[in-house]
Amino acid sequence: MTPQLQQAIRLLQLSTLELQTEIQGVLDSNPMLEQDDGDSQDPRDTEDSSEQREANDEAGSKNDDSPLTEANNDTMPDDLPVDSNWDDIYDAGITSYSAPETSDKRDIYETITGSGESLHDHLYWQLGLASMSETDRIIAHSLIDAIDDDGYLTQPLEEIHRNLSKELETDIDEVEAVLHRIQQFDPLGIGARDLHENLELQLGQFDPGTPWLKEAKILVRDHFKLLGNRDYTQLSRRMGLTTDDLQHVLHLIQSLNPRPGSSFNNTEPEYIVPDVFVYKHNDKWRVELNTDAIPRLRINALYANMVKRANNSKDNTYLRDNLQEARWFLKSLQSRHETLLKVANSIVMRQHKFFDYGEEAMKPMVLRSIAEEVEMHESTISRVTTRKYMHTPRGIYEFKYFFSSHVSTDSGGECSATAIRAIIKKLIAAENPVKPLSDSKMANILAEQGIKVARRTIAKYRESLSISPSNERKRLA
Repeated sequence: MTPQLQQAIRLLQLSTLELQTEIQGVLDSNPMLEQDDGDSQDPRDTEDSSEQREANDEAGSKNDDSPLTEANNDTMPDDLPVDSNWDDIYDAGITSYSAPETSDKRDIYETITGSGESLHDHLYWQLGLASMSETDRIIAHSLIDAIDDDGYLTQPLEEIHRNLSKELETDIDEVEAVLHRIQQFDPLGIGARDLHENLELQLGQFDPGTPWLKEAKILVRDHFKLLGNRDYTQLSRRMGLTTDDLQHVLHLIQSLNPRPGSSFNNTEPEYIVPDVFVYKHNDKWRVELNTDAIPRLRINALYANMVKRANNSKDNTYLRDNLQEARWFLKSLQSRHETLLKVANSIVMRQHKFFDYGEEAMKPMVLRSIAEEVEMHESTISRVTTRKYMHTPRGIYEFKYFFSSHVSTDSGGECSATAIRAIIKKLIAAENPVKPLSDSKMANILAEQGIKVARRTIAKYRESLSISPSNERKRLA
């Protein structure tokens, strides 16, 4: 495998953001490459008047000893097609494909990144405002450090007290007293040791005149296990409430936040840069390369002319080697985008019903089918579809999303796993919350539609959608 082929394969598997970093690194290291901002080069610097350029090109072509002739005879393999009529200007896009007019309209707020305040920063800020002794403040720091991102205390008080005993003379009652102080901080329910305590802390902060507050406190305090099991019949009987009254109590409890720390996030958002745009034009789905994602590159004309006119000195050899590397890099980039566009077109052509009707119309598809259609190796298709994204009217999807397994239908056809998951999601969204659909029932419904799916397969797809089983989805009327 030649170094040029290795470079082409490596560029092919890079994501758009990684490719931008790679291009910047090459621009910094190779003087023959420069970014094309659309401005023409200064003729005084490049000495590239039309007459001089033609003369130089002619002289270069007559020089049999030029190493460029041998370098230009190299060819790329079929798996990585290149433009045979190569020139020194590289455009990140294909000239026959122009981005849709709406592709440049971006919401400015979508490009703003920033990290929010973390939960621990918020708690430390409140601790700084609280009036405490130095000992209690040290204890509070240890307690806050033991609170996880969901807002729960992750260590037993005994363990925290044991660790503090090495540097402080304190008892466990003082540690618990400081914990009660922290549990009055914002957000409500912070510092709870379990869900039961979390709900009690939040209910304790409600206005005493809140409707159904008394009943909610009794339910959480005395019947929490029945609540977790969703045994509403027993709850109604033991609390002496009608179904309607119990529904009001449950609504109040459901308004609480089981993860009080979840509203804080100190991680920077990661934005996806789509590689292609998919849009509909004249009732046909079209694919465009995202030409804004990759900068335009070109060979520096001044240095290129110096190579053509110079001798075989050490400096000229350095320039000649960089010129050859620059041309191979541009060819590899062009090959990457041609391959990317070819694969994206093939995917969109096969999955056009998905873009028209949604997930339920997704067709089963494997890498081999695309590889055979575009006449490339399956491993090449795997590289192209990994961490590559397409911007569609239905959202941004990774190329890999459109590949899925299948199950057989009674009519002899096939139904993709993605379509089955979409059907399951639709069935659960429309189910009766009093009597939610079991996995067996959904398997029977799919069987009536001619799709043979086992109950355990339904359970696997349901879990992949993060949907609870039927007994946990049960609600009162």
